[in-house]
Amino acid sequence: MSSASTLPVTPTLPESRGQGFGAALVLGAAVAWSFGGTLARFLHIEDGWTVVFWRSLFAALFLLGFMLVRDGPRGTVQLFRGMGLAGIAVGICFATASTSFILALAYTTVANVMLIQAGVPLIAALMAWMLFREKIATHTWIAIAAVIGGVAIMVSESLGGGASMIGDALALLIAFAFASATIITRRFAHVRMTPAVFLGTVIAGTTAASQASGFAITASELGILIVFGALNFGLGLALFVTGARLIPSALAALLGTAETVLGPLWVALIHGEIPSPYTVIGGAIVLTALICYLGVELWRQRRA
Repeated sequence: MSSASTLPVTPTLPESRGQGFGAALVLGAAVAWSFGGTLARFLHIEDGWTVVFWRSLFAALFLLGFMLVRDGPRGTVQLFRGMGLAGIAVGICFATASTSFILALAYTTVANVMLIQAGVPLIAALMAWMLFREKIATHTWIAIAAVIGGVAIMVSESLGGGASMIGDALALLIAFAFASATIITRRFAHVRMTPAVFLGTVIAGTTAASQASGFAITASELGILIVFGALNFGLGLALFVTGARLIPSALAALLGTAETVLGPLWVALIHGEIPSPYTVIGGAIVLTALICYLGVELWRQRRA
């Protein structure tokens, strides 16, 4: 707690009001993220690395401004100093996930990407058991099995050539990257990860800059990329890391699944990209398993 004298103190809210405010922030993050696929479909930039560069740049600028306004210059410096190796690892995970998201959309549908990402909480639980032998309840194993079955149905078209194995593999990489970030964050709960998120956008932008064929964009594309980076990506991360500290983790994860439900819906309504029957069936299994699992976890936390 040595940083208490330099970092701004967040006012304490009554428990019920604080949880309500946190839930609203996390839900807002899920809604912001859910427009990612829709915004990407408005862009007609052939090189995905160019999109990653501009999106990461505007997200980084937004997050830096967010920390400066919230914590002040001295507080922001203290946050970066206290980030440590754990923050660097989380930053790499976010960089991997955000880059894979853009590249995956070039190979597969938004529905596949969003629904495979929905398995993050269960993938994190499985990885925690394998790496740290954390006990997992029976209902968690049942949900994991259901998610694996649902994802298998979703990607079954890829085996027959109806979809892209590359796209589905990138979507799975997103899920594993976020799961890894979740585990690291749990192991280092005392570290505030906002600087790590900023670092992730910088890593992604730097990597994209080295791979992009060019950076030229039109004025209309610039406007979309500003929204894509600052509001969809940066604002979503800022809302999530702020709100998730005020509510139980199970509730935060449950509210986060709103992105999975809304993402394909926006694309279907705005762009007419209708998911395949396999994606709908597999996605329904994944979402049902997640909602049941997270509902049980929320009930157990309230009892405890």
